[in-house]
Amino acid sequence: MTAILSNLQAVKRAIAAAASAAGRRGDAVRLLAVSKTFPATSVREAYQSGQTAFGENYLQAALDKIDALRDLPLEWHFIGPIQSNKTRPIAENFAWVHGVERLKIAERLSAQRPSQLPPLNLCLQVNVSGEASKSGVAPNDLLPLARAVAGLPHLRLRGLMAIPAPATDEEAQRVPFARMREWLEFLNRQGLQLDTLSMGMSHDFAAAIREGATLVRIGTAIFGARHQGEKK
Repeated sequence: MTAILSNLQAVKRAIAAAASAAGRRGDAVRLLAVSKTFPATSVREAYQSGQTAFGENYLQAALDKIDALRDLPLEWHFIGPIQSNKTRPIAENFAWVHGVERLKIAERLSAQRPSQLPPLNLCLQVNVSGEASKSGVAPNDLLPLARAVAGLPHLRLRGLMAIPAPATDEEAQRVPFARMREWLEFLNRQGLQLDTLSMGMSHDFAAAIREGATLVRIGTAIFGARHQGEKK
């Protein structure tokens, strides 16, 4: 058994256990394998172990991997900050985008999404911990942004994404995730039809699942320590 296969199995067991502890079905939580900084060979190995959804945030490296792995039916998610001059290749090559915080970026993705492709699934990134160094829309601006994005063609607004400030205690980890769940519920009460909470990484995904995460983004626990030097 390879290390990636063993790690994937362990992560899936941990996800199922966290879901069960929260009174949720295990299949209510999707696993996004964050393959940034890892080569295409590692992605292929993870696919051969049953994983199909992969997250990237270095665009040029991601495009190289997408091209190298076109023979596989993979679902690619862009999970990093998006610069205006990089929206076209993202719109053309990814199925999901998790890091939108500005209407301008959503408008560009909408305009540049090829009409023959399905709508681009999109999550709004929320600055849930209020950190000056973190990307994300402020909670007070979330509703007008969500309404504007939901009205754009060629996009499907699916939900919210966050990267909270680190915390080591699970109860402390749950606090920002609970806020995310409450904001998603609030948006849905305003008439939006959102179904995705993209939150939780290798160190805190159990807490995220307890608070309603539907997609967890896990890299280190699957692939190991990150490689450096990828092209952005």
